[in-house]
Amino acid sequence: MNNFTPREIVSELDRYIIGQKGAKRAVAVALRNRWRRQQVPAELREEIAPKNIIMIGPTGVGKTEIARRLAKLAQAPFVKVEASKFTEVGYVGRDVESMVRDLLDLAILMVKAEEAQTVRVKAEDLAEERLLELLLPGESEGGESREATRDKLRKLLRQGALNDRFVEIETEESRAPMMEILTPQGSEEMGINFKDMLGSIFPKKTKRRRMKIEDAREILVAAEAEKLVDMDKVYTLARERTEQSGIIFIDEIDKIASREGGHGPEVSREGVQRDILPIVEGSTVSTKYGPVKTDHILFIAAGAFHVSKPSDLIPELQGRFPIRVELESLGEEEFVRILTEPKNALIRQYEALMLTEGITLVFADDSIHEIARTAATVNDRTENIGARRLHTIMEKLLEDLSFDAPERQEKTLEINAAYVRERLAEIVKDEDLSRYIL
Repeated sequence: MNNFTPREIVSELDRYIIGQKGAKRAVAVALRNRWRRQQVPAELREEIAPKNIIMIGPTGVGKTEIARRLAKLAQAPFVKVEASKFTEVGYVGRDVESMVRDLLDLAILMVKAEEAQTVRVKAEDLAEERLLELLLPGESEGGESREATRDKLRKLLRQGALNDRFVEIETEESRAPMMEILTPQGSEEMGINFKDMLGSIFPKKTKRRRMKIEDAREILVAAEAEKLVDMDKVYTLARERTEQSGIIFIDEIDKIASREGGHGPEVSREGVQRDILPIVEGSTVSTKYGPVKTDHILFIAAGAFHVSKPSDLIPELQGRFPIRVELESLGEEEFVRILTEPKNALIRQYEALMLTEGITLVFADDSIHEIARTAATVNDRTENIGARRLHTIMEKLLEDLSFDAPERQEKTLEINAAYVRERLAEIVKDEDLSRYIL
């Protein structure tokens, strides 16, 4: 993030997402502003609030993908939540503060992995000593000193000559039952961690496992690294990273917008908005690892806004998303580019999948245009689900090939426009059938 200019961020997003120039520019500037803020004097730094973004556009045009790729670029803690999953305080369901706790949990995993990497060399040395103990448990025989034998084994171990030998190691396994624990709201503030309490009721036990030295080494290195990592330091750094560079992507925010003149559930929708408001404005959320301030977390909201409008959100919440970006609908031309241009293009994915069966797929140019035209037609005639329609059409197009691939004698298949029309013509022609299948 430190080195990426807005232009470079947009260029990186272009490798995966077609079009949507306005949205890319907005998120690129928002990301660069995180870095700029870190460079200003400390007293002014606290005053600079993030410019939250609201993305408006139909489903399947790239809203979620932009946020997901942005988080990878930023190497920052990033969580995607769906606004419709939350309920107002007092109702049964997830409370909005859980999104901040999820973000912190993710930051802890990131920082812990980084800290484990810094102590890896020492952990490898300790793991090596443990392996030598397993290989040479008692006194050595034949009059040769134990230390000399140990040195010989160490040399062989480092050369990889002993990788295929088996050893028995003890690994920890938790006896706690695997289940999701729904804690009552407010338990975080009281410092109650029900999972830890259950962990003490079901203490960890060790299990002896026999495995090759090559596999045992990795398990022992991970175990030694865990012992060396200072978890208090991890929690402190993770809280700081969450507060300074965390990104929360709130999807389907239009689902909690109140429609004019609504009754009943509308009250709950507005209640969720009012609960989200203080978190977006900046407040302190209690977590089991300490308080987390949300003042400088970047919030990106997205919604299709088919039924409601951004103006249906409560005014205070609208004010907390000063940057509004409208994403364009995708048509035939964009579909052709989506199929061929991105690094993870659908055509490349299917070619790679079929290659695992020894089959070479060759897509003619006219077949790609025919697939794009079909997707655009079905979107126009049924519901417009954007680029997601391409996944459905590609699956239907290659359904028989995917099934027969392992037994197929012919190892090269050229797909042209005629093949696409033949496979999809009946479905596209019959509107009821296309609604059902595509």
